[in-house]
Amino acid sequence: MEKLRSLNPLDYEILIRRRGEHDYAAYCPQLACMVKGSSHEEVEERMRAVIQQWIEQLQRESHPSEPSHP
Repeated sequence: MEKLRSLNPLDYEILIRRRGEHDYAAYCPQLACMVKGSSHEEVEERMRAVIQQWIEQLQRESHPSEPSHP
């Protein structure tokens, strides 16, 4: 499955699951990525950071910086 290449963070879903008192997981289907943590807030913030890093990578790929000349 190909990862979504949208630059809009609202196009990425974050699904959060609680399995115990301090056992949470967040999944983003558009990136096929999961993170684990001990609180709802922790996994949501971590997944938002993963999404933001992906978007920044896409932006770098679409606007590569000029090569430096010696």
